Amino acid sequence: MTVTVLSAAHAGLATALLCEAFAEYPVMRYVLGSAGDYGKRLQTLIGFFVTARVLREDLILGVFDSSQLAGIALVTLPGDREAPASLAQRREAVWQDLGPAERRRYEAFGAAAAQFVVPVPHHHLNMIGVRPARVGTGYARILLDYVHQLAANDAQSAGVSLSTETAANLSLYEHFGYQRLGSAKVSPELETWAFYRPSPGARL
Repeated sequence: MTVTVLSAAHAGLATALLCEAFAEYPVMRYVLGSAGDYGKRLQTLIGFFVTARVLREDLILGVFDSSQLAGIALVTLPGDREAPASLAQRREAVWQDLGPAERRRYEAFGAAAAQFVVPVPHHHLNMIGVRPARVGTGYARILLDYVHQLAANDAQSAGVSLSTETAANLSLYEHFGYQRLGSAKVSPELETWAFYRPSPGARL
């Protein structure tokens, strides 16, 4: 099983897999609420996350099981880069579609997560997801190892950051060498935990 850097042509496949993997994820349920067609709205939100990586020229990483996409990771590259105007336009279109209440909830989540911004250039793992039928078969580890190696080989990067909103993931990320930076309550039903894994020899 090898990791492939996917192109914009794979955005639809990446979105579909992440919708499967994150259908019941706490952030998605919190932001989107219970109104309307949840599946369609989830596709709109996750489709934006994937499109953002394409427009910013970040990374969409995939791992395949035979010819089927089995796992995806969305990664923000290190360094301050100006976002294209098309990204802001796409963002506005998404929130017009999803609604102002959903936008407020998403911004509340973003504000909570922003308390733990890592102050050095690094890779950020935005999302990592495995097709539900393939969970537990090693695909997530392959993607994580690949991102860790990317950071270690990049002189511009001091490590990898990520967040999780599932308590069951805390010990998993610690097992992979991540240090817990802190946590914040977004709402009574949603908590976010921030993690950072410094590359060998790097410090905050």
